[in-house]
Amino acid sequence: MSDITLKVNGTCHKVPVEDQTLLLDALRGRVGITSVREGCGVGACGACTVLADGHSVSSCLAAAVRFDDVELTTADGLPEDDPVVSSFVDSNAMQCGYCIPGFVLMTKELLAENPAPTDEEIVSHLEGNICRCATYPEILKAVRLAAERNAG
Repeated sequence: MSDITLKVNGTCHKVPVEDQTLLLDALRGRVGITSVREGCGVGACGACTVLADGHSVSSCLAAAVRFDDVELTTADGLPEDDPVVSSFVDSNAMQCGYCIPGFVLMTKELLAENPAPTDEEIVSHLEGNICRCATYPEILKAVRLAAERNAG
């Protein structure tokens, strides 16, 4: 057991972890971040996505010790008026909402790398995220709207 510092949404948390503790478990069970969710447990659905220094990570696969002193962003850390968050809300891009934090963070990553993606680039970037409610057309609309809002 060792203590690491998880920098989550701008706040530092001293967290005791074992070498095999998953980042997902550290964030949910020890820090109390509920937007990071386990969906599949094998990194194939996107529900557990977090951003580590701006890059997406499947927290259900990653050892927490790898993220000592790394800046982590979760959907909980985004303000309601964030262009991506508000675009998802305004586009009704959710039904149950379970997958949305992962889609929002993947969209943040995409737009940071490519401010004006094509539909094909959006679909390609988000293909690792699964929405069981099948709101994919609204999610695509939300990403387009977020890109427009970021540009404007």
